[in-house]
Amino acid sequence: TGWEARHELWQNYKLLTARIPTHRKCIRKWQGERVFSTTEQKLRAVADEVKRAHATGRPVLIGTRSVESSEALSTLLTERNLPHRVLNAVRHEEEAAIVSLAGQKGAVTVATNMAGRGTDIKLGPGVAKLGGLHVVSVERNDSRRIDRQLIGRAGRQGDPGSAIGFAALDDVLVKRYGPKLSSKLAAAATPTRRRLLNRAQQRAQRMGKTQRQQVMKTDDQLAEQLGFAGREH
Repeated sequence: TGWEARHELWQNYKLLTARIPTHRKCIRKWQGERVFSTTEQKLRAVADEVKRAHATGRPVLIGTRSVESSEALSTLLTERNLPHRVLNAVRHEEEAAIVSLAGQKGAVTVATNMAGRGTDIKLGPGVAKLGGLHVVSVERNDSRRIDRQLIGRAGRQGDPGSAIGFAALDDVLVKRYGPKLSSKLAAAATPTRRRLLNRAQQRAQRMGKTQRQQVMKTDDQLAEQLGFAGREH
């Protein structure tokens, strides 16, 4: 996913980016994104999606943006009698071990962005025949690159897998970077809602890039000012 940031990596850090083909062909299936008017509607739809996938025996990894979202979703999963583990990126070593088992048959794992990051998820016995790991994205992040990192947890090393996205018009991304919501937007068709999300995410990415450039500029200025030692007498 670093390829998407190649221009910024060169402009800011003078780092060249090389794109290396995957070791094995990716056969992961992207099932699209569903956009709801409210977070409440979205989370209930997510819980129903998890229940559907869990009934087939497939392991499910749910990625949330915040601890609050993961806890709200956990409540809905409990109401549906779905056994699951919630990881909030607090106990890193313990959570990495749990994430490594997220590919076992019937496993349901809810994780915030940083929980178990960098841990490879290997499929348990018989899981490949069931369709592999199913990844559910609960909310878009400020950067599309981070979203793709979550989706990329499924279908590793040529394994089967699938991913689906969920979003709402009152998500943090839209509140911070999107236009002011109106009843007209709330009633808009899915393609229009997706365009709204895309614009909000693109704005977030532009602002993030500008902020990083400003930090680099400030660092350079401080290094120049503090690096002056004056004349020796």
